[in-house]
Amino acid sequence: MKLTTLATCNLNQWALDFEGNLERILASIEEAKNRDACYRLGPELEITGYGCEDAFLEEDTFRHAWESFAEIIGNDLTEGILCDIGMPIMHKNVRYNCRIFVLDRKILLIRPKLFLANDGNYREPRWFTAWHHTRSIEDYHLPRMIREITNQQTVPIGLAAISTRDTVIATETCEELFTPNSPHIHLSLDGIEIIANGSASHHQLRKLNQRIDLIRSATAKSGGIYLYANQQGCDGGRLYFDGCALIAINGEIVTRGAQFSIEDVEVVTATIDLEEVRSYRGAIGSRSVQASQATPIPRIMVDFELTTDRRIPPSNSDVVSYHTPEEEIAYGPACWLWDYLRRSGSSGFFLPVSGGADSSSTAAIVGSMCQMVANAVVSGNQQVIADARRITGEDDNYLPTDPREFANRIFHTCYMESQNSSKATRNRAKAIADQVGSYHLDVNIDSVVSALVSTFIKLTDKTPKFRIEGGTDAENVALQNIQARIRMVLSYFLSQLLLWVRGGKGGLLVLSSANVDESLRGYVTKYDCSSADVNPIGGISKMDLRRFLDWAADHLGYTALIDVVSALPTAELEPITEDYTQEDEADMKMTYEELSRFGILRKIYRCGPVSMFEKLVYEWNHLAPSEVAEKVKRFFFYYSVNRHKMTTLTPAYHAESYSPDDNRFDLRQFLYNVRWTWQFRKIDQLVQELNADSKN
Repeated sequence: MKLTTLATCNLNQWALDFEGNLERILASIEEAKNRDACYRLGPELEITGYGCEDAFLEEDTFRHAWESFAEIIGNDLTEGILCDIGMPIMHKNVRYNCRIFVLDRKILLIRPKLFLANDGNYREPRWFTAWHHTRSIEDYHLPRMIREITNQQTVPIGLAAISTRDTVIATETCEELFTPNSPHIHLSLDGIEIIANGSASHHQLRKLNQRIDLIRSATAKSGGIYLYANQQGCDGGRLYFDGCALIAINGEIVTRGAQFSIEDVEVVTATIDLEEVRSYRGAIGSRSVQASQATPIPRIMVDFELTTDRRIPPSNSDVVSYHTPEEEIAYGPACWLWDYLRRSGSSGFFLPVSGGADSSSTAAIVGSMCQMVANAVVSGNQQVIADARRITGEDDNYLPTDPREFANRIFHTCYMESQNSSKATRNRAKAIADQVGSYHLDVNIDSVVSALVSTFIKLTDKTPKFRIEGGTDAENVALQNIQARIRMVLSYFLSQLLLWVRGGKGGLLVLSSANVDESLRGYVTKYDCSSADVNPIGGISKMDLRRFLDWAADHLGYTALIDVVSALPTAELEPITEDYTQEDEADMKMTYEELSRFGILRKIYRCGPVSMFEKLVYEWNHLAPSEVAEKVKRFFFYYSVNRHKMTTLTPAYHAESYSPDDNRFDLRQFLYNVRWTWQFRKIDQLVQELNADSKN
């Protein structure tokens, strides 16, 4: 047997947090060495944090990256362990996203990224250039501070492999795994036995299996060992990087780290028999034919061994399991909120609760966060304990082991009722607040609403009325919106003073609870409670939230959510009478299920009005073509007339692939011709043709 112990990791890095990032990198290397690993892989751009974005255009970012790197190699930490570290490099005045191989305080190779991510949430070509000199290396001239440590003037940069006395190792970076002609294909055919991938891959509902399937496939067809490292946590933006560092061999997962965790550093190791790779590959005749014709890449020869003579048992295959979407909603946004809270300098959260599904889901997610914090404290996580004490302002004796007690310190909720609110929603809001443990208030806002309406009447000598009282649509909408906007103003007022009221210090982050479907259609009031500091459910569909509420009632212990699930969604902004109760889906003239489908077709399938109609007319064949046409037209009208609202959308946790988030994810204009004259005319022509065909 030729046994080697390898290490990879999840690191909770933060853009431009050079000191914190360095501490976490050093801790991961030390932990890998303590576990007798001879190779350590880290995430993409781990020194700077992945999410620096336009800070990558600043010279300071590169300078501080080299300063941090000097700290890593300036002591004996890299003695006896091959380290693969991610950082940006400037070479010949061109910026590259790179991996740096280090051993015994020496740089062995700088390997630039070959294929850059440039879709969805990623804009890497804005900051970096892809390396196009494949299968070649050239000299990179090191900065003075590094030369003084390594005594090296130049080091190789380019696509190459590290050849030790007993094996060969090479790397690819994040996006390269997802490309059709991935580097690992050619690396494995060239005899590379260990392939690593330092990544920054974000969480999205129901997507983890795709990543793991690609990793398994990378070694299933051609054999080999594959290591995957990832960031984990909120890097400073809307994305949550969901960890899952893993090690695979010959298509099987051997070990895997957590997907959702509030640990800052998680190192996973496995002991692998290299002879299994050689036996596996040698048994595939077609691979041998292709490998014998492979074009070799340069080797960097290193006088070092990855294998050991010690008798240690090799790691067994792991059973791959996945969280359900409901669990993903419970844990992903909760981890993201914890990172945002502890890194923002704030002292807690404020949430306006309505007793409806959206605000109740948000409250349950904060409750999930508090449960995760309490569990981490019980397990002795010193970083979580220190963060909790700093956030609450408590002394060194405070241990938040009770999630409800911790929630009462950092989570504040308020039910803001008007004359249009119901007793049922007020009771539901209080019940969920009590079960989560938040510091809860309720207040009647009618006097504030009346004061503003009175001011309008005095100013214009006109008295607006609700539609049910004989008013116009304009009056009806204005009277609804003023209630919603007052709630936003009051939310911020309370968020700044509630801790002072309670004898504490600091301020609270205001949470929004607008779901992705309502944002997509624009069924939110601009600058109402959808306007906040952050939104944990802004990338989650209403359908998924309903399923999450059922799950949370059973698994988080918030049984009050059962009543929320059974209630019809309502904004409660219009008067309730014996004959009329405001309902969201009736207001929108489309169901949440339909909205979700519109969003998927609009974003994922890139459909305009005509192509969307052509798909739905067959998919919704229980409806007449004219009805489908009317639904599609209605969606595009409201989507476009409300698109401007996306420019002020509260930064939201990214969870759904059809997020309408303006200028970060959905790069479409906000001023549309809402009549869609050409497109709608084409739909009408198609309806006529389909009706004529049905008669023949």
